[in-house]
This record gives sequence, structure tokens and C-alpha cells, in this order.
Amino acid sequence: MRAPATDRGRLLLVLAAGTAVTVFTATVPLLRDWFDLRVYHGAVDTWVHHGGRLYDYRVPGTTYGFTYPPFAAVAMLPMALLDLRAAIAVGLLLNLAALAVVVRLLTGPSWRRHGWYGCALGVCALALFEPLRDTFSFGQVNLLLLALVLVDAWLLATGRERWAGMGIGLAAAVKLTPALFIGLLLLARRGRAAAVATVVALTATGFAALVAPDASRFYWTDAMWDTTRVGRLDYVSNQSLQGILARLGETDRVVWAVAVLLTLGVWAVRARRAVAAGDWAAAFALTGLTACLVSPITWVHHLVWLLPSFAVLVRTGHPRIAGALYAVLCTSVVWLWFDDASGIDGFLGSNLYTWITLGLLLRLPAGQSAVGGPNRARSANAIEPAPSPAAPRMAQVASQPGPEVLGETAAATGTASGPGCGFTLSASSEPTGSTRPAAPNPQSSSARASS
Repeated sequence: MRAPATDRGRLLLVLAAGTAVTVFTATVPLLRDWFDLRVYHGAVDTWVHHGGRLYDYRVPGTTYGFTYPPFAAVAMLPMALLDLRAAIAVGLLLNLAALAVVVRLLTGPSWRRHGWYGCALGVCALALFEPLRDTFSFGQVNLLLLALVLVDAWLLATGRERWAGMGIGLAAAVKLTPALFIGLLLLARRGRAAAVATVVALTATGFAALVAPDASRFYWTDAMWDTTRVGRLDYVSNQSLQGILARLGETDRVVWAVAVLLTLGVWAVRARRAVAAGDWAAAFALTGLTACLVSPITWVHHLVWLLPSFAVLVRTGHPRIAGALYAVLCTSVVWLWFDDASGIDGFLGSNLYTWITLGLLLRLPAGQSAVGGPNRARSANAIEPAPSPAAPRMAQVASQPGPEVLGETAAATGTASGPGCGFTLSASSEPTGSTRPAAPNPQSSSARASS
């Protein structure tokens, strides 16, 4: 099928796509009624205005409440000044801003080449992505954390290492899973950035302990270790290694620990190779994939951490693979096994998103900066050793990959353009806060709960 050649044809296609997306999102994946944001707002409001204890709050009619580290609640204190509707509006605006930052960092300046037409189709594609749909309709914070981490990736890849690590540190203080990116900095021998991230995370956590000593004591000694506060491990939305084992009925923690260690070993080898080739885009993408796999609970909306991987696939000349995997993650197909995940079909289908994540960890191209084969990062696209850290020199790349939906990426063109754009630099479980109402069976895709 040919793309329309006239502005009229493009406008008609965009209107048709927008209508189809609107009908789909209004009828198939029902809204989550801002459930997680209602948890945040209710917990903070009770804590500030009614003298309640932060981790004692429960959403009316449910057994679920606030499960993030105390610093997350401290960061959300401005919510206490707003009513719920205003908090929802602010949450939407923050998520939209974070999404804009993520897309800009993943696509670089190449998005300008496609004008309004390409941007409109990109928005339609993003609106279909189930992790994004759930992030917005739950009122979740994952996009904000992803944006913070990708800013650090951009700083590292462009030689602005003075400030690198702050975003990762803040993200790790809000939710524990992003702390794996500190491990990436250590693997990459970026000691300064790792130290900055660690100090920021510890400082934020210490500040929260001063503001809320009782809540901090309870979280770090009790709540963090109580998985029942998070949700059922066998719930079909849990697309982690632990989720697979739980749906198989395997409860031995040793089996899960072995699976986690093997996964971390694969990540360490592949991430080090990516960093050695100067491919920060792939290194950060691999770390996001690994965090989703090893976290005890990875709800579907946590899989926004897969977006950098799709950008890497497009940048390295695999747009069809990226499109196919992305399309699967738009279908909500795992919910077909909501009631019964037994049998071979249940084993394969209910864990489909986990298989995609695991496959990307094993096969995501690393050490490539543009279409044209491995290690071009070291030849056509590598940043040469700089006379000073503040002034890395970039090699010009003549060719760029063609436009693609979502992560339309290009090779670096004179200056680094973003983590997913092929910019490279020469080498030199948590408690995810499940807020689902209790139910005899795992929650359906149309219910109000999340993570």
C-alpha cells in the first residue's frame, strides 16, 4: 500500500487513523479510572491533612494503598494542595511532558523531517501502545522515571558527564527498580556518574527520613519486604520472570533467584559490550529490559521501559521487527488468559510480553550506530577521544535510516541527538506499588487496578 502523495490524502489518512485509534481505545481497553493516582492523592491527603499514617491508607473498598518508598510521597506532597480532579489534570500534563521528552530523546531531530504528517501518525501509534495507555489511565509515574533516566543517557553520550547520574538517582529514590542503572554506570566504569546517582538517591532517601521518620522506618523494615501489599504474583499483568514462575505454580524463591542471576549475567555481558562500542542507546535499552525481567512484579504499564529498545531496532535497520513486536504490545493479547493460564497455550500466551522482553535482551543489536552492520559505531559514528570531557568530537555520518513509526531514528549527524538515535561515545523489585482491588481471580483488563 502506497503512502498518500498529497496533503489532502495525508490528512484523510491521519483522520482515519485517529478515528480508528479513538474507537479502539474507547471500546477495547477500558480506562482504569486513574486508580493509582487516586492512591497517591488519597495517601498524601490523609497523611498531611488528617494525621493518618502514610502506609495505613487504603483506597475505599479495596485493600491496597501506597507502596512506593517514602521519598515518592514527599515528592508528591504538592498533591495535598489540590483536589482529585486538579491532581488528575496535573498528572496528565506531567505525563504528556515526560512523553514528549522521551520521544525527543529517542528520535533526536529526525522527527522534524516528517512534519505534521509523520508526527500525527506517530501520536496514533503511541496511543495504541498498551503500556502507555495504562500509564496514562492509571495516572502512573513510569514515564517520568523513564524521562529522568534517558536524560542521563543523553548526558553521558554527549560528554556532559558533570551532571550525569542525577536523573537515575532521583528515579531510584522514587522506585527501586531504576537503581539497576547505577549498576550500568559501574559496569561502564563511569565512577563519577555512579557516585552522583548513589549520592542523589541516598540524599533523597535521607531527606524523606527526616520529613517522615515513622513512614521511612516502616517502609524499609516492613513494607518493602511484604509482597502481599503489591499484589498477586500470578496476576496476568505481572510480566516478569517471577510472574512466569507464579503462573506455573513454582513458589520456590531459589528458582526465581537463579533465574534472576542468569538474567543479570546476560545483561552484564551484553551491556559491557554495548558500552565498549560506545553504544549508550543499546546499553540503556538493555538495562531497562533487564529491570523489567528481574523485578518481582512488572505490571504491563511498566513496559514503557521497552520503548528505547524499539528505537534501537529501528536505528540499526530492523524496522519490521520493531513494528511487529510493537504491534503485539498494542493488542492486550495477554488478557485472553486472564481466567486460566494453564496448558501450553497459557504458558506461551499469558507470558507473551515477557517473552518479547527476554528476546530483546538476548538479541537486541548492540554496538551499532546506524543501518549498515555491526560496529559501525567504531568506524562511521564513534565520537573520537576528546581533548577534554566537555568537548567530544563527533564524526559525521552520511546515511540515515528511513522514517518509521514510533522511534523514527537517524544516525548521529554532527552532534549527538538522543539515546535512540544512534549517538555513540567512545569507550574510555522494587515493590511496584500494586493498587489493585482484591479479587478472587486476577483482575481483568477492564478493571480499575494497576500497579
